[in-house]
This record gives sequence, C-alpha cells and structure tokens, in this order.
Amino acid sequence: MKNVTTLFKNACLIALAFVSFTSIAQEEETSTLDKVLENVTLSGSIDGYYRYNMTSRNDGTAGSVPATSFAGQSGFALGMANIILGYEGEKVGFVADLVFGPKGEDAVFNSDGTAQVINQLYAYWNVSNSVKLTMGNFNTFLGYEVISPTGNFNYSTSYMFSYGPFSHTGLKADFTINDKWSAMVAVMNPTDYTENNPFDTYIIGAQVGYANDNGSAYLNFRYGNEGATADVEPTFQVDLTTGWDVSDAFYLGVNATYLTTDSTVDGGDASGFYGVALYPQIKTSEKFTIGLRGEYFAEFAGGAGAIGGYDVDGDANVFATTLTGSYNVAGGLTLKPELRYDAASEDVFVDTDGVVGESGVASFLLGAIYKF
Repeated sequence: MKNVTTLFKNACLIALAFVSFTSIAQEEETSTLDKVLENVTLSGSIDGYYRYNMTSRNDGTAGSVPATSFAGQSGFALGMANIILGYEGEKVGFVADLVFGPKGEDAVFNSDGTAQVINQLYAYWNVSNSVKLTMGNFNTFLGYEVISPTGNFNYSTSYMFSYGPFSHTGLKADFTINDKWSAMVAVMNPTDYTENNPFDTYIIGAQVGYANDNGSAYLNFRYGNEGATADVEPTFQVDLTTGWDVSDAFYLGVNATYLTTDSTVDGGDASGFYGVALYPQIKTSEKFTIGLRGEYFAEFAGGAGAIGGYDVDGDANVFATTLTGSYNVAGGLTLKPELRYDAASEDVFVDTDGVVGESGVASFLLGAIYKF
C-alpha cells in the first residue's frame, strides 16, 4: 500500500510539473507575442469627393479639367482606401502600404496584376543611430505633395506633383548628420517602375535636409536614364521643398522644381518643365484652417505633355490658384471645400458647349477624408 501511495505522489508531482511547465511556456509565448504586437501599427484613410466645373463641361469631355492627378472626375467620385501595416523593431522593420480605388490605380499605374494595390512595400535596417538602409518600393522623396490625401493640405494636386515621380523601387541610405542636418543617397529603377526594371538602367537620387522646431527644408536631386538607352537620354531634376511656422497661426510652404531630359536627336533641344508654388495657410480656430496654393508651371520643347497645347517652340505655361478650407468635423473626419482656377498661356480648355478655345477653367470641389 505504501508503494502505491508513493507512486501516486510521484505521478501527481510529475503532472503538476508538466502543468507548470506548460503554463510557463504559454506565458512566455504570450509575452513574446505581446512584445511583437506592441511594435505593430495599423493605420490608413479613405476619401472621396464631389467636383463641379463652373466654366466647362461636366461629362468627362477632354479639356474640361486640368490635367493634374487624382481629382479629375465630375460629380460624386471615389478617391481611395489606404491601409498601412507597419512593424518597428529596435533595429529592423517594414511597411506594407496598400491602396484600393481609382486614386490608388492612378498612383501605381506602372504595376500589373496583384501589384496594383501596392503603394509602398519596403524593409529597413537601422545600422546605427546615424545610418538607416531601406530597400523596396517607397514613395518619392521629391516634391511638396504626396499620394495620400492625409499628407496634403489641398485636395486637388499640383502640376509639379502630377508630373514628377510618384514612387521608386531601390535601395536608399539615410544619414543623420546631427540634430538638424540629414542626407540621403539612393540607387533606383527608372521612375515609377516599382514592380521590376524592364530597361536595365538605373537612376541616382540624393537629398540634403535641414530641420528645426519651426520647419524644414530639403534639396532633392535625381539623375539617370528613365528608359531604354536607345529611346531616351538621361533626365535631371532638382527640387526644393520647404515649410515653416511663421507664427502660431501662420504657415508658409514653398516648392520649386526644374526637370530636363536631353534630346535623342543630335543638336536637338532638351525638353522639360519648371515651376514654383507657394502654400500659405492660416489657422482660424482649432477646427478650421484656410490655405492657398499659387502655382506657376511652365513646359519647354514639349515638356511632359501636362498643359496639352503649345506654341511653335513647344512652350506653354499655366498659373493655377487653389483656395482650400480644411474643417475637422470630429475624430478623423475632415471636410475640404475648394475653389480652383487654372489659367494657361494657350487655349487648351473647353467651354460649357464642349468647344476648345478657353485659356482658363474654374471648378469647385468638396473632399471628404477619414483618417484612422
């Protein structure tokens, strides 16, 4: 009987040890999972808009709207749904940024199949406190405006943004020089070829940045062959992006850019564009801010085909004035009423009868953006 009792005690002790070990293992697994989830973020936005052309057609007739990105449909129209999954570890991390909807399709126009929903997809490594390496598909470092409507004050976009690069795929290195100065260098596929490289040519990117508590300024460069070497010559772009809090209520942003592509014809003129835009904004209350974008954009030798009509030398220019209000309704919902007038040097717009012959077009837009 004593042997049976001893055997029973031993069995109980073994069972208790097994249960304790299992519980500890489960706690360790839960603790590890919790630590991983602490570094995972999920964010994004959805947006849509209503547009009415006051001096032109509202039936999609060519020339009835400015040839800028993302907000060119009449009536009630969809923007995009944006979902961003990120992981930020001590040394490494990743971002998977997905877009769905008409604006998303326009943003990733050089992708095919399932890649058409990928806005950004990259991994990074913090090599040290001053060096960070990023590889994959990332939105461009050039310009003042971005693809996501949550990153722009105006709902409609500028000519400089619309005809500059949207995204790149490649390898970039960011350097923190000190608490104010930074730098970046990159090797990338031809611009907007984010899924692969069909040309076996590459472009170089570079940036020098300065930032303090009141604002920042970035001088950006890209240079390289943007296609097959037999078809195009190298493109060079220099871009300045800066913005400063002049006071608690007044902010001023500036974007200036110059792009040129050499001619494939011996002795031919280089083509390209240049422009400048001012972004003054006044905060009138905790919920409402009003801002203006005044942009001058000019093309030479045919440029990028942005304006759509040119003189005998292939030159044209446009001045676009956009007045936008930004009202935070509650939580993450923002409404943006907007008036815009584009005045071109050539008669490139149609009138209300659909006849080409107008140099200007006026429109009203109401954007709705929800950010989470």
